[in-house]
Amino acid sequence: MHRVLIFLLLFICLSIPAGAQQTIGLPDIINYNSLDFHASADIRCIRQGSNGILYMANNDGLLTFNGRYWKLHRLPNKAEVRSVAVDPTGKIYVGGHDEIGYFFPAANGTLEYHSLKHLIPPVDHQFADIWDIIIAGDVVYFRTIESIFELKQNKITFFDAPGGWLMMAWANQQLYTTDRTLGLLTLKNGKWEPACNNIPTTSLRIKDITAYKGDTLLVASLNNGLFLLCNNTLLPHKTSIDPVLQNDRINCARKIADNQYAIGTIGNGLFILDEKGRLFQRFSRSEGLQNNNIFCLFPDKDRNLWLGLENGIDLVNYSTSLRHIYPDKNNGVSGSAITVFNHQLYVGTSNGLFTLPVNPEEKDLSANSGTFTEVAHTKGQVWGLQEVNKQLLMAHQDGAFRISDGQATPLADKQGTWSFLPLSPGANSQQTVIAGAYTGLLLFPYTNGILSDNIIKIDSLYESMRFLATDNNIIWGSHPYRGIFRMELSPDKKKVIHKTILTQKDGLPAGTNNYVYHVKNRIAIATEKGVYEYNATTHKMAPSAYFKPFFKDMPVRFLTEDKEGNIWFVSNQLIGVVDFNHPADSSYFSLIWFPTLPAQAPASPGYIYPYDKENIFICSSKGIYHINYLQYMNASTHLNVLLSSVNALSPKDSLIFGGYTGTAKENMAQLPKQWNSFHFEYTANVYPQKDNVEFSCKLSGFDRDWSDWSPRTEKDYTNLSYGTYTFSVRARNTTGNISDAVSYTFEVMPAWYQTGWAYAAYVLLALGLIFGLLEQHKKRVRHLQQQHATAQKQLNYLHQLELYKNEKEIIALQNDKLSSEVNLKNKELATITMHMVNRGKLVSRIREELSLLLKKTGLSNAGSEFKPILRLLEDAEKGDNDWEQFAAHFDEIHHNFLHIIKKKYPILSATDLKLCAYLKLNLSSKEIAQLMNISVKGVEISRYRLRKKLQLETTVNLFDFLINVTP
Repeated sequence: MHRVLIFLLLFICLSIPAGAQQTIGLPDIINYNSLDFHASADIRCIRQGSNGILYMANNDGLLTFNGRYWKLHRLPNKAEVRSVAVDPTGKIYVGGHDEIGYFFPAANGTLEYHSLKHLIPPVDHQFADIWDIIIAGDVVYFRTIESIFELKQNKITFFDAPGGWLMMAWANQQLYTTDRTLGLLTLKNGKWEPACNNIPTTSLRIKDITAYKGDTLLVASLNNGLFLLCNNTLLPHKTSIDPVLQNDRINCARKIADNQYAIGTIGNGLFILDEKGRLFQRFSRSEGLQNNNIFCLFPDKDRNLWLGLENGIDLVNYSTSLRHIYPDKNNGVSGSAITVFNHQLYVGTSNGLFTLPVNPEEKDLSANSGTFTEVAHTKGQVWGLQEVNKQLLMAHQDGAFRISDGQATPLADKQGTWSFLPLSPGANSQQTVIAGAYTGLLLFPYTNGILSDNIIKIDSLYESMRFLATDNNIIWGSHPYRGIFRMELSPDKKKVIHKTILTQKDGLPAGTNNYVYHVKNRIAIATEKGVYEYNATTHKMAPSAYFKPFFKDMPVRFLTEDKEGNIWFVSNQLIGVVDFNHPADSSYFSLIWFPTLPAQAPASPGYIYPYDKENIFICSSKGIYHINYLQYMNASTHLNVLLSSVNALSPKDSLIFGGYTGTAKENMAQLPKQWNSFHFEYTANVYPQKDNVEFSCKLSGFDRDWSDWSPRTEKDYTNLSYGTYTFSVRARNTTGNISDAVSYTFEVMPAWYQTGWAYAAYVLLALGLIFGLLEQHKKRVRHLQQQHATAQKQLNYLHQLELYKNEKEIIALQNDKLSSEVNLKNKELATITMHMVNRGKLVSRIREELSLLLKKTGLSNAGSEFKPILRLLEDAEKGDNDWEQFAAHFDEIHHNFLHIIKKKYPILSATDLKLCAYLKLNLSSKEIAQLMNISVKGVEISRYRLRKKLQLETTVNLFDFLINVTP
């Protein structure tokens, strides 16, 4: 059985593969230099953790990259890191000069270094660089030149090198190494045994070993090419690049797919070989590498190739469905038109037409191998390619050409031609062809089924017609600065019989940048504000109701339709597709963008060429791009979002989460109140497609809903109140796949014045304050009541004072009135008194005159007849009735004066009372004497007697006393 295997190996290895041409489609290469990752440029080893983060051995320490952010972690002695390995638990083993150990995520997400040097006896603490680290189950091996350390169950044992360990590799569950003296060895049962028995291996300088097929291993030597190792037999593996490998040094090798192997060299870049040793792809400086010296290579989980170079890091987007095709690498021409015709791929460029034979069995045309050749007589700008009636036509700056037998035959060479428009077949079942030229339209007739060079210039049109379309015998053309032309041709197609130029006044949003296309059996006008269509009823342009859901008001530059009915377009210098076969959840279509494909401006009529769902060709400023759209939509790239870091921004920037997670449970961060502003950084580890990813985030406890999708990879929150928050972020790629959300929970602690004890104190203080306020309120109420009472008293006093004043005024008025009345009464009384006085005088005079008359006449003795008269006069003189009337009237005026004084002084006689009344009236003694019918002397005597009765002192005025007599 072994002999049969050896024979098969010899047959495979000695068969020299023919041909060394690589595929025409090259994946994009992303370059990272020391300015990007801010560390030494040398990268010696690259590994990837289960979280998708890349770990790289760098001269300055351990370098990590999550797709957006680079971080450097130094060893305690700042030694160079030459190798790195990651175990399933998340431990990142590293080694340097005099140092071995591992990094592991701490509770706050930062990488902490844990040294294993204490497991090494002190006498062996000095050792050289660790060049290789291999993890084999629960055992870790570290290789130096002098020794291999075996870490097992927290113990380290040594395998000293007989001549010097040169390499260590793990393949097919077996550990291999190369000793300078003993050659290739393998570890079995704790002992090193020869791995090859048929030839000596000490001179081969084996650099790497990787899986090949079954139990067979691929062995890469430094200067002797590749070998296959099976059953301890080592045989040469012949390849198409052996001449190159004889002059260059192989540095690393790795199986990257079932039938593909990557070979890294010093001086010649990277080679991808198939199982038979044929060259599949090569990457060097000419393909985009920073340099050709490859120290290490690593295929990540998405089958992208990471290359550690002498000066930088390169990412080869190897598994991509998007590849670059360069028809002329030396000149770097731009693509302008593409077509597949008769199993040939034709690419029109800015300097000629190039062609390449394609294998019809190869579904992905970019996987074809070979070299483009230039079609003769096509130098100059190619504008368009069109298959018409099984003939290939080329629109060129020098005219129109027919392409056949590898050369161009001119059809029209008097003016440049933009594009071709086949019309409906005529009577001869041949399509009539109209060409858009620099100065109008050209008609191409057919002669015996062959397109003739007797070109007819269509009359009545002289504008440049770059874009053409037809619909129901109407020719549509667009001029980027004149508008849209709607033309009706004569039956013989030689003349424009009716022409309408539609501009802004006819409904277009602008007079420039309008382009006509035939898409979905419609004449679509791509404008700066969406897609418009012609309204035959109003003869105006209007926004298209059909295209509105796709493009809305976005500027559209280019439109074309593929065989699946999808619409490819250009908008805002980005390429996209309206996919009806993969509708979004809430719609009948999906809008897919390709942000890594910058659109070329201005676009030619053949700018995007959708040959089939596995071959979409797009022109670019450097060659063309190829998209395997079927592969793109079925890509199984796992979209994983990572939280890179969380920083508290105040009072100073402080890292609270470093972005690394391990098996240990993370403690929820509890932050003081003053740390209430945060900065979150996140990314998705789809390394070559980072521009195709958008993010949506949410802070539970603050945000009500997820944020809008955005390409931003950071988010800030400021002035958060205390409480528990959970920050979540998710990612979405251009195909609509949404990742699981990653979350980080933290708590902003309340300030001391926001704690439970503080609130209890607040309650007590509030109660005390309420009580105090109530007491103060009561006191204030009492004070107000007192003030009110005082004010009320004052008001009452003022009111009483006012009343008193008013009453006094009333009394005064009454007194004035009474005084007036008294004066009036006194005047009346005085009048009566004067009347009485005058009457008394008159009666006395009459009596005296009568007496005198009687004496003169001698009748006094005979006066018996006159006695009654004299008695009557005497009675009248006494006037008792008058006195009674006078007294009553006097008491009425003087408030019962006579009654009062009589009551006080009962001894007063009637004469005394009369005298008091007359004295109160301030009558003179003469007047009193007249009234009382006495002499003046008698009045004085009466006054004297009255004073005696009143017991008045001599100093008291009798009149004043009588005036002041009161009850």
